[in-house]
Amino acid sequence: MRGIRIVIMAFAALLALATPAARAQADFPSRVVKLVVPYPPGGGTDLLARVLAEQLGRKWRQAAIVENVGGAGGNIGAAEVFRAAPDGYTLLLASPGPIATNAYMYKDMSYDPVQWVPIAVLATSPYVLVLNNGFDAPGVPALLARAKADPGKLTAATPGVGSVGQLATIELEMLADVKLLQVPYKGLSPAVADVLAGNVNMMFDMLATSLPLYRAQQEKIIAVGSTERVKALPDVPTLAEAGVAGYRAVTFFGIVAPPRTPEALADRINRDVVACLNDADFIDKTKALGMDLAPGSRAAAAKFFAAERELWGKVIKRADIPLQ
Repeated sequence: MRGIRIVIMAFAALLALATPAARAQADFPSRVVKLVVPYPPGGGTDLLARVLAEQLGRKWRQAAIVENVGGAGGNIGAAEVFRAAPDGYTLLLASPGPIATNAYMYKDMSYDPVQWVPIAVLATSPYVLVLNNGFDAPGVPALLARAKADPGKLTAATPGVGSVGQLATIELEMLADVKLLQVPYKGLSPAVADVLAGNVNMMFDMLATSLPLYRAQQEKIIAVGSTERVKALPDVPTLAEAGVAGYRAVTFFGIVAPPRTPEALADRINRDVVACLNDADFIDKTKALGMDLAPGSRAAAAKFFAAERELWGKVIKRADIPLQ
């Protein structure tokens, strides 16, 4: 009996030790959850985050808020989340930079993207090759022919050093063996404005930004960066179809948690996020953003993030982009 009593007491002690963590996860969330967007308000990432926060708040019956912590290509906000407690109450919602590309672009990083605990891929959106209306090139073959005839003369706007827009431009140069004159801007809006004004020949832009302008006949879209044509532009070929074999430029929006976040908690958050992505109301509210929602498992997210790091790492290294 004494032996049985000792075993029971030992089991009870272990249970008591495990209960706080288990209870914390079972009760999650019991306070406000913060989705950190490492960019200024108003962009596609921010808009997606606000729709998701609203949906999660209803599901959890607990507030989920968006906090914009911009600067340094997303590194400032990412570093804040990296240092946060691994309890699920501070999450990073970002496009590729802090998850996949910044490690190859910046000398000093106060966080390691490989150590993020993947939660989910929220959505993807292809980059599209945009021309101003006054630029006479009916398609990709004609554009590339002009670029080869006059190396470094055709101008290509980019939203800034290290942006996927810049990397998409470099990838085109590499795979098509052309040289463009890149014109970097401090953000997407001024880059788009100069293309529309005819001051720059072309740019790679996100579908969400360019589609309304294309439909209003303010610019031309001659190719998409995805591996398949997009539903909204059924007559527009992919870059690969247009002769640039192997081309792929797709941005994504994902959620990650700080290192050491418990797997069970990360799984719980993933299930709730995926439920939101499959909700009819969420789908309806995000249609205008021009994104393809991508509900899936944490394992799928981890595989996707790793593949994106590999793809853009190769592009950046081959292009020999100087570190910032």
